[in-house]
Amino acid sequence: GVLPVDVAFVHISPPDRHGYCTLGIESGLTRSAADVAKIIIAEVNQQMPRTHGDTLIHVSDLDYIIPVDYPLAELSMNEEGCSEVCAKIACYIAERIPDGATLQTGIGAIPDTVLSFLNNKKDLAVHSELFSDGIIDLVEAGVITGARKTLHPGKIIAGFMLGTRRLYQWANDFPMIELHRTEYVNSPFTIAQNARMVALNSAIEVDLTGQVCADSIGPKMYSGVGGQLDFIYGAGLSDGGLPIIAVPSTSTLRDGTVVSRIVPVLKPGAGVTTSRNHIHFVVTEFGMVDLYGKSLRQRAQLLISVAHPDFRAELSHQAKALNYL
Repeated sequence: GVLPVDVAFVHISPPDRHGYCTLGIESGLTRSAADVAKIIIAEVNQQMPRTHGDTLIHVSDLDYIIPVDYPLAELSMNEEGCSEVCAKIACYIAERIPDGATLQTGIGAIPDTVLSFLNNKKDLAVHSELFSDGIIDLVEAGVITGARKTLHPGKIIAGFMLGTRRLYQWANDFPMIELHRTEYVNSPFTIAQNARMVALNSAIEVDLTGQVCADSIGPKMYSGVGGQLDFIYGAGLSDGGLPIIAVPSTSTLRDGTVVSRIVPVLKPGAGVTTSRNHIHFVVTEFGMVDLYGKSLRQRAQLLISVAHPDFRAELSHQAKALNYL
């Protein structure tokens, strides 16, 4: 109800015998928009999976219905496969995830690779803004059960799913999966009710004080803000929580130049996605460090220790110039 909505366009599953459709693969924002919209226009797609949770919408609430039958958009989170760097980062993270942990995974190759390293864990759970194909094998192998989950035990809770056709077919009418509105799923105080909450997110840059930029390159927007801070904050409040920022130590620009993603200061105009007051763990292929409660000097030393060796000397020089060292 914060933003006025005149017309909501929704993409939904076919009605059941009682006239109830579901919001399919996305309830996070669609649920809230449909609740306040003056007019609802619905595409009823024969290929939209039927989902559980806060997803029901009755045909009598729809102002216009457009019957369609076409495949849903697909996205593979790990199209390029698992690189050596990605595998090293995932290994560090997987070692720290305890049995009975509840997982939030952001978008990208690293989160899906981490999931592939968790086959020896027990009774994992999911509470995430989104999930993708990476959870399927863990559910089917009995690794993700939600048995020790302290909020919604036995359930996979998310705002939406995004993946391949395999995911959509697997999730169809699967009562273990519940989709809810974003203001509930992403509330730090909801997230914190999950003991052993592991929040796994990525970054474009991390500066030597622990500020994280994940949505812009300087002033140029690169992606949406998403729920990173919500989950980092919520996991920080969780009993036994692990708020993690995972980032390769370097990035290669279009001209072939290799740059460090651990930087003295963020680029001018860059947005701070996660503040240095909320940061806990930062992981690169060179290790995992805990910044929480550390001084600026300690943070600079720790972050330089997990930066790429080719950039450590310059980072130390810049840190001294900034009076961090």
